[in-house]
Amino acid sequence: QVQLVESGGGLVQAGDSLRLSCAASGRTFSRYAMGWFRQAPGKEREFVASISGSGYTTYYADSVKGRFTISRDNAKNLVYLQMNSLKPEDTAVYYCATSRIATTSPNVSLYDYWGQGTQVTVSS
Repeated sequence: QVQLVESGGGLVQAGDSLRLSCAASGRTFSRYAMGWFRQAPGKEREFVASISGSGYTTYYADSVKGRFTISRDNAKNLVYLQMNSLKPEDTAVYYCATSRIATTSPNVSLYDYWGQGTQVTVSS
């Protein structure tokens, strides 16, 4: 059974940083790409970043490019999202997900397992 558990969310001020973590189990971790998505109240879930199974390739939404960094530690089955220069519009529940394939993609339909989410709130 695949399980994903996010942690690291919280309440911060604009300009601050946070690092989210996602612990994965139940699947050969390095075979699959991982992604981070977010959902703000009243909005659809949106892609944030993804990383290939090997960790060599990453892909970001334009809204976070240059501010967020996705990384993974395949030895520990962990994926991270380092978020710098946070803005109030980054406020959302952040979810990690594991893809069906090894390569990066923003396509939500390719992700088959999801964590429970962690709240990130950025005050102005």
